[in-house]
Amino acid sequence: MTTTHHATDETLMRYAAGTLAPAPAIVVRAHLASCPACRARVGEYEALGGALLEETEATQMSATALSDVLAMLDDEDAAAPFTPPPRAPVEIEGIRLPDALRGCDIGRWRWIGPGMKMSRVGVPQDPHANLILLKVGPGRALPDHGHVGTEFTYIVSGSYTDRFGTFGPGDLAEMDEDVDHQPVVDNGDDCICLAAMEGKMRFNNLIGRMLQPIFGI
Repeated sequence: MTTTHHATDETLMRYAAGTLAPAPAIVVRAHLASCPACRARVGEYEALGGALLEETEATQMSATALSDVLAMLDDEDAAAPFTPPPRAPVEIEGIRLPDALRGCDIGRWRWIGPGMKMSRVGVPQDPHANLILLKVGPGRALPDHGHVGTEFTYIVSGSYTDRFGTFGPGDLAEMDEDVDHQPVVDNGDDCICLAAMEGKMRFNNLIGRMLQPIFGI
């Protein structure tokens, strides 16, 4: 899988520092699984964070800290070896999804417009997260829209094109509140995307505004 659209450095730094919200972090994690370049950047930021941590002033530990840790290690050594069973793939109706969604509550597909379906994804760490799966048919266009906050979109399969180019499997699109666009799915297969929104979508036409209660985003 060759990726041509990547996470911004700011997003990768937030991911490495653990300050990215749970839903966007899931989308970025899906992209990292297929993008060696972004994985390397995250490694650099993590190393930088570790170096900064080493320069901070040491904190006084409790008198029993060492013995407590050694006791924990003894307990682990005494435990029987455990080989975890192979994990089943994450799927929706037979469609393979990114492992980043493991542990999430994936809802069923529901109709939101001609040739469009949506599945809402529950995030255990953040019950109010706005994370969805979208399935849009070939040649179909999403309503022209902008965003309140940043939208993070990972392309699972298929592809779409907007004024920023063509986005295919493994690509990550970041669109902030200054961006308006209208993705159109390319001919061939359905396009399935995983999207997290820090705010709501802002539709620019009547049809989009009429659909917003259905989208719920």
